[in-house]
Amino acid sequence: MKLNFQGFYQKSLQTAETFLKKWYFWATHILLEPMKKAAYIIKNHWDGVLRWFESRINNGILEGINSLIQAAKARARGYRTERALTTMIYLIAGKLNFDLPT
Repeated sequence: MKLNFQGFYQKSLQTAETFLKKWYFWATHILLEPMKKAAYIIKNHWDGVLRWFESRINNGILEGINSLIQAAKARARGYRTERALTTMIYLIAGKLNFDLPT
């Protein structure tokens, strides 16, 4: 079923929704609870899943920024304020340029 769903991304916008409806019906009528759960999640985000065909944007950028923030949190251990954490996030994720004139 997982491999079958991957075919969704090769479809055109016109055929994608039909494919998704058939896959959803199939996934919700089998005895595999994890697949039913995945199908219900897709149903809850139906518009966003189909919007991928228009924007081709996924959450990879957001996950990358989150990773940088988690690194900042790890580096900020020992600091006592949120301001220190915020400063660390800007230093790491902000790509600030600190080249001083010589």
